[in-house]
Amino acid sequence: MKLKHTLPLAAAFFALARAAFAADNEAGVPLSPAEAAGGWTVETSGHAICMVTLTASHGANVGNGCGDALPSGITSWAATGDGMALSGADGQVLASFSRWSNSLFVSHRSGGVDVQLMRGRPHPTPGSSAAGLNPGPRPYD
Repeated sequence: MKLKHTLPLAAAFFALARAAFAADNEAGVPLSPAEAAGGWTVETSGHAICMVTLTASHGANVGNGCGDALPSGITSWAATGDGMALSGADGQVLASFSRWSNSLFVSHRSGGVDVQLMRGRPHPTPGSSAAGLNPGPRPYD
């Protein structure tokens, strides 16, 4: 009798687990122009520091305040085998990012500090900077 009631419960659990996994099915997939278009928050050391705007026509505009997190001279982006790369006017790749999820790209730096691009603006919280960027850690940290 107990097994009869346990089977539907187990089936429901596995269906929910599959749905959760399917919702984040973009890891390691190149970024498409439609997905790229819009604002991206640049984060490093757990803090949002600036914004990058990507266009569907492969343009890139880096906002103020990025400092050393992104190299200067970024003007475009291109899809790569597992994510995307930011390039200069001469087409040279200045920063490569691997896709970790539907809205998170990570660039591992030789100095040990990662730079992350997250879809959209950070959520405002009390104590945010004047630029509206959230200086606190993200939930995935």
